[in-house]
This record gives sequence, C-alpha cells and structure tokens, in this order.
Amino acid sequence: MTAISNVILVHGAWADGSSWSKVIPLLVEKELSVTTVQLPLTTFEADVAAVRRAIALTDGDVVLVGHSYAGAVIGEAGNAPKVARLVYIDAFAPDAGESAGSLFAQFEAAPLGAEIKPDAEGFLKLTRTGIFDLFAQDVDETEKAVLDAAQGPINGAALGGVLTQAAWKSRPAFYLVGTQDRAIPPAEQEKMAARMGATVAHVESGHVPMLSHPAAVADFIAQAAA
Repeated sequence: MTAISNVILVHGAWADGSSWSKVIPLLVEKELSVTTVQLPLTTFEADVAAVRRAIALTDGDVVLVGHSYAGAVIGEAGNAPKVARLVYIDAFAPDAGESAGSLFAQFEAAPLGAEIKPDAEGFLKLTRTGIFDLFAQDVDETEKAVLDAAQGPINGAALGGVLTQAAWKSRPAFYLVGTQDRAIPPAEQEKMAARMGATVAHVESGHVPMLSHPAAVADFIAQAAA
C-alpha cells in the first residue's frame, strides 16, 4: 500500500473534537495533515454529512479514523472515493443493516449502559459515575472533571442510525482494542475486528485511549497511513 498523508479524526458520543487534542500534535510531528470533525450528534445522517464535508475538502486520499460511536459514522461516510483506509479506536463496527445501538444491545457485559440517562427530548448524557468510573477511568481526575462538564449529549436516535453499506468491506481496516474498556467490552471489540478482517493492535487502556495513551493511538494511526 502507498503512504497517505491525510488523516481525518472523528470523535464519538459524549465528546467533541478536543478529545483528539493530545493525538493531533503527535500526528503533525509525523508530517501528517490532520482534520478533526465536529459532529452535531443530533442525527446519524447529520453526523455522516459532517464527515463527508470534511472528506470533500481534503486534497487527496484519506485515512478516516473513528472512536466509539464514530465507528458507525465512518462505516457509512467512509464509502466516499477518497477514503482509502479506516481506523477504529475502541469503536463500533456495524455491517450494513446494523447500527451502533443494535450492536450495543447485543453486548453481554456493558456496564456503561446503566449510566446513560435520557432527557425529555431524547438526548442521552452520561452520569458522573459513568464518566469517572467507566468512560474514562484511567485518565487523571482533572481530565475526568473536564470530560464530565463538557460532554456532548447525543440524540438517542443517532445511535440507531443504520448503515446502508459498510465501507470496511471494500477498504483495509485497522482496529485498536482498549483492553480495559468498560464501555465497549474488549471481547466485543475483538469480534468486530475479526469480522472486518482488520489489522488489530492492543493498548492497556479504558475507553478513551486518545487521552490516556495518545502516543499509542498516534503510532497506530500512522501505521495505517504508512
């Protein structure tokens, strides 16, 4: 495979583009051109459209990276011709006809589920316990507090967004498994990665390795780009 210089990073639910703040400088040091998408988290279609706009503005082939819920988003948006490779970081990897939510419902042990709380308009937010003990248990206390205060609620319907065509069926896929993840169980990550035939690596991390192990995440993305 030829080297690719463009990387597009897509954050998951209960987050925003700043979740990549530690990874971006490391990728730039590796002479990669980086774009971070800000998802509206209002509908699956709106999130896919945001990623497609970023792809359209990029000059040349793209390595498209998704964390958590964004694995579903890049699985749909990644069908754009410029997307050459897909990278999943502790992410859902639905097939056509599946969604992040339908996969999550099948997981046997996903303790984060009990800490997801809806508001009157159907937007979902994590409890403080969910952030501190399950979502980001291996980052420092200050970072946990920031994540809790700044989390981006996601419309529950977005998690039900169904893929029409899974981009990983026609492109090389790479999957980084967080072995201490309490949101998407590592065993489920392994199953999704195996189904994709992905190149797999592991990091001893919770659900947000971009914050707890940014060098490992940056190195894995650079590997996919190279």
